[in-house]
Amino acid sequence: MPVVTVSKALLFSLLEESYSDDDFSKVCFEFGVELDDIIANSDGTVDYKIEVGANRYDLLCIEGIARAFRYFLGKDTQLPNYRTVRPAQPYTLVIDDSVLSVRPHVVAAILRGVTFNQDSYKSFIDLQEKLHHNICRRRTLASIGTHNLQSVQDPFTYSGIPPKEFTFVPLRQTETVDGEGMMTLLEKDEHLKAFLHLIRDEPVYPVIRDLNKVVLSVPPIINGEHSKITLQTTDVFVEVTGLDKTKVGIVLDMVCTMFSVYCREPYTVEQVEIKSSSGSIFTPDWSMDRKLVVSLDYLSQGIGLTVEREKVVTYLNKMQLPAELTDDLTAVTVTVPPIRSDILHACDVLEDVAIGYGFTTILNNAVVPPTICRGAQQPVEKLSATLSRELALAGWTEILSFSLCSKADNYTKLLKAEDNQAVVVGNPIGADFQLLRTSLYPGLLKTVKHSRKVALPLNLYEISDVVYRTAEEDVGAKNQRCLCALHANTTSKFEVIHGLLDRVMLMNRALHFLEYDNWKKYYDTTTKAGEKIEGLYYDQYYRIFGAEDSMFISGTCGKVVLYNTTKKKETVLGNIGVVHPKVLHNFKIPFPVSAFHINIEPFI
Repeated sequence: MPVVTVSKALLFSLLEESYSDDDFSKVCFEFGVELDDIIANSDGTVDYKIEVGANRYDLLCIEGIARAFRYFLGKDTQLPNYRTVRPAQPYTLVIDDSVLSVRPHVVAAILRGVTFNQDSYKSFIDLQEKLHHNICRRRTLASIGTHNLQSVQDPFTYSGIPPKEFTFVPLRQTETVDGEGMMTLLEKDEHLKAFLHLIRDEPVYPVIRDLNKVVLSVPPIINGEHSKITLQTTDVFVEVTGLDKTKVGIVLDMVCTMFSVYCREPYTVEQVEIKSSSGSIFTPDWSMDRKLVVSLDYLSQGIGLTVEREKVVTYLNKMQLPAELTDDLTAVTVTVPPIRSDILHACDVLEDVAIGYGFTTILNNAVVPPTICRGAQQPVEKLSATLSRELALAGWTEILSFSLCSKADNYTKLLKAEDNQAVVVGNPIGADFQLLRTSLYPGLLKTVKHSRKVALPLNLYEISDVVYRTAEEDVGAKNQRCLCALHANTTSKFEVIHGLLDRVMLMNRALHFLEYDNWKKYYDTTTKAGEKIEGLYYDQYYRIFGAEDSMFISGTCGKVVLYNTTKKKETVLGNIGVVHPKVLHNFKIPFPVSAFHINIEPFI
């Protein structure tokens, strides 16, 4: 969760009230954030570190925190009217098609008559960095540029330019460089060098220039020195570029709603015309209000208390959400302002009503649900923990591998054909995250691959979930808890892995069928008919049948089947065998491996 550092003295001055540290911590709790730490600085000042929700981008600066607290504490009641104005001759930003393949989206706005002081200027810069690390995903999805409007000339162009064909002086530098020179120069910058890879290998770099070809910025890396803002800047040109159209818009809204309070006309932002080959739009666009209609019954049921319709609007106003009751007084209509991009669903409104109502009040007055519940481990988790402990005591090492893997790991390297049983990720971030595994073998084999220099033998196991597609579940897929164990040595030593399987089965009160047959004869002759002696009675056994599986050497593979004599049911648990040399070659494993893989859910 993001942590925002604010000056205690400045925050209290904005709130127009002082609190003890304990009292302010309680205010934070009631609002739904946390006072994470209190820092005493060497100059005698004190800073608060406040942990905020990851989706509350409006709380990433002191302006947003102070504004939110003022409404929550009732110091302000008239909600801001966030509005945009469109001059007769608006500033224009033209998108050239040459940039579409690199960083296609851009929006812009102008803050007029801004009055900065040292604190607000620092906060303006800090908010941009917080947004870059949060919603912008370290400038990958979006990045912000802010410029002194009086130092540049409209119209602006956003285009893709080969790195050797433009020159400028980067921010806080004195040397004029081209695109390649910029990369070389910023390699020495500990902060900015982390972002150079985002465009370094592109044939063209995204560049924003003005009418005179002066470079304002090279997103997402750096702005130009020519248009930098200072304490004396009064008109600020804000541009946001990126790969995600929605997030680009949200970021622009956050910067504008936070700092338009310092404009000549507070909360008023001037629109910029964005022109492209597909048409023209004006940003930011706050004319289309998003509205949510939420029933009072839904709110009351969610909180556990009756929400009085006379007060629900007050609760929402405390959270900066304009609201009004519907004509039939059974629901509330919420108009979502641009400052609250986190409001997406009725449940988000419910959360804010609960905060406005008061967590302490809810705890003291809510009706306890008429149910009796006892906390306990889920049976599958209890079984997994018990098995894991026994396997560890037997000298085996547990691993935990990723649930996501590549198609090659799940199928090709195991010599298996794709069976349409895997849940495939629609837009994977890389080849190693293409689908949810359908067996635990890939993780274990990859672990052996990376442990080749470890002294043999390697005795590894994993107890975790695999995922299968199925029409039997409403979500179209099912998790299945499995156990997979692997033995690697100078020889396959199949008897070692077979012995471990016997131990696992015995722990689950399942004898091998030969042992079961002998036990049954003994039990039947020493006990009364139909009698079951606790601790001595077995109602299940297992067998291993010869089988063929492409990932195992032919003739060494077996199918593990569990028989339940009480339920008269048989279940195929999995397989066991010596791994095929081709599979070992695919995973770059230079020594023999034997393994088994079973479903442990039938033991529950």
